[in-house]
Amino acid sequence: MSKAHRLLERVCALFRAQLRRVSTEHGLKLVQLEALVYLSSANRYSNTPLALTEYLALTKGTVSQTLKALESRGLVTKIADEHDRRVQHCVVTDEGAAVALEALRLPTGGDAPHLESALRDVLRALQRTGDTRTFGVCNTCIHHQVEGPRTRCGLTGEPLRKAERTKICREHEPIPLRT
Repeated sequence: MSKAHRLLERVCALFRAQLRRVSTEHGLKLVQLEALVYLSSANRYSNTPLALTEYLALTKGTVSQTLKALESRGLVTKIADEHDRRVQHCVVTDEGAAVALEALRLPTGGDAPHLESALRDVLRALQRTGDTRTFGVCNTCIHHQVEGPRTRCGLTGEPLRKAERTKICREHEPIPLRT
């Protein structure tokens, strides 16, 4: 086992332990908290059961049961897509957003910018080696187009609301690094 593998494994274990603490405090299973955190950060293209399945790398059945539990607790509401009624959007309620925010406030130490940069580098390296979607933030995507004061998705052609620009998108394609 390489030193990098050991370090990454330990960081993940400590992070998950902190998430477990928050999930236990709120009477949630860890997977339910992870789903809630993802959905609170997902844009309208990414707040579907399918996107959640891909993001968490879980089965459809597990995600279905997770969403049912979150709905029954009043943390998530499902809303049919206005263009395709077969598609359901999972919208986090105010109570769900408060729980997700608590999980997102986990301590990172005093060197948060340096830590974020290092973690971003690790994430990019892992994404390059796997055949997975990047699920990046909208405004870091090759499809993000700024036209004066307006912003739109170049993939769908739809205008993007200000709040969506900093949300996770399953259609994300990273901007190629310049060399």
